Amino acid sequence: MAARRDTTDILDSALRVREAARSATAGEAGADTVLAALADVVEHDHASLSRWDPRRRRHTTLAGSYPEDATAYIETRLHRDPVFTVLRGPARGGLWLGDVPEELLAASPGFQDVLAPLGIEDGVAQCLFAADGRYVGMLNISVRGRRRTPDPARAVVTLLTESLAAAVASCEAPPDQEAAAGPAPGPERPGGLSPRELEVLAELTAGRTNRQIAERLYVTPRTVGTHVEHILAKLDVPNRAAAAARAAAWGITPSR
Repeated sequence: MAARRDTTDILDSALRVREAARSATAGEAGADTVLAALADVVEHDHASLSRWDPRRRRHTTLAGSYPEDATAYIETRLHRDPVFTVLRGPARGGLWLGDVPEELLAASPGFQDVLAPLGIEDGVAQCLFAADGRYVGMLNISVRGRRRTPDPARAVVTLLTESLAAAVASCEAPPDQEAAAGPAPGPERPGGLSPRELEVLAELTAGRTNRQIAERLYVTPRTVGTHVEHILAKLDVPNRAAAAARAAAWGITPSR
């Protein structure tokens, strides 16, 4: 009976999370409301919802309860952690701490230097993707001690990711964080690209190689390669063809 009651409670709580996420997506509530509702699905000691900023290559915390150093790691270093590569892989499923291979944990600064000192022994990191496939942010939940999360709650977190992604993509960052991050890119620089990056992007629409672009812009192929890497990161696209398609949609073409 207890197991059935627990499962029913978790499912009821999941409905409240989904409703909170819908309100956040509509601008009627904030990410803190969503995170508070999630506490009834997964009991935790720390949690956060963060949004990915492809231009600045960092996460911005929308709501969270992690200590300052852990929050800083999530925002500025987590995307370079070996675990993050697994999280953003083709499976795109949440990664529960108890399921992470020991060798991966040993190679993870996020676990060794941030979570382990907090006594974290369970929890989940879940990447969030928009309906069009864009990576928009992350849910992090951490539990101290040996309180393993019930299987129904683990399944519910996975089922809620679409709603959470929509909420994260819609929520505004706290004013102090927006100010610290600096002004948003103006319309004269689509995607926050620099003037030189826009020139390189324009050349990509013609299908030119790095060497061909370098000859046209009077720079080295290595410099072009660096610009292309920055362009893909800022536009949050997987390859040159996708970047070129984005440029074509903006009406960007080579000037010479």
